[in-house]
Amino acid sequence: MAPAERNDGTVGKALAVLDQIASYGRPVRFGELLADSDLPKATLYRFVQTLTNQGMLQYDPERQTYAPGLRLVRLAHAAWAQSSLAPVARPHVDALSAETGETVHLAQLDHAQVLYVDKRNARDPVEMFSQAGKVGPAYCTGVGKAMLAFLPDAELQTALAQQSWHRFTATTHGSPESLRAELAEIRADGLSFDREEHETGIVCVAVPILNSQARPLGALSVTGTTRRTDLDTLRGLGPRLKLAAAAIARDAESWLFPRSAAPAPTLNNGETIHVRSDT
Repeated sequence: MAPAERNDGTVGKALAVLDQIASYGRPVRFGELLADSDLPKATLYRFVQTLTNQGMLQYDPERQTYAPGLRLVRLAHAAWAQSSLAPVARPHVDALSAETGETVHLAQLDHAQVLYVDKRNARDPVEMFSQAGKVGPAYCTGVGKAMLAFLPDAELQTALAQQSWHRFTATTHGSPESLRAELAEIRADGLSFDREEHETGIVCVAVPILNSQARPLGALSVTGTTRRTDLDTLRGLGPRLKLAAAAIARDAESWLFPRSAAPAPTLNNGETIHVRSDT
């Protein structure tokens, strides 16, 4: 489920239920939800019914299952168009894909995890975890490490505390200490690599997309398989990747992107202070 540490009341709990249902990747029965939820049965049922009534969930009476509703599709499209880098980055992603012939990913950080907002498949597509709209770990992906490396210290510490540190492969970082050394190298070089850390046989080179204050707006990567490329070959694409990332950052300067790493500050009377995301 989504992070629920903050006291966001009824809305936060309802959204956590929505996240829980989406996490199954398939229609789910109420009994399954209840078994995996910390909420009392009556409370969970009330949230599920409200979300269904509002079109956020859809209910199949024959199978007696719940799934994300079509209203979410409309909201997702609006978020993609207004809050993600994807629309402004599209021509640069297309050009990079055509030049390299490999898979190109565009990603942003979402609650310290990687959200893939766009993807172009290689000329010879290979099955892999990443898909547009999918969330993945930050500590063991090229795009994730590229963004983590350029977070301010306080935000980086918070983000590292939210990683699972699960070892997907023999090369996966298993602790913040081992990753920090690599993040320092990424800050110095501007290049990040996935050395088969998330999936065996999958390697990539990535660069951060930084705004004028050197804060990460997102990250861009070229990904291939070990059977047809290697890290040295991917490193050679670094200068081209950096050019594309700089062009995306320039095109995005007039955009405002929401930041999910921290809640909006408030005044003593509880009024929210609205801050531009590029400051």
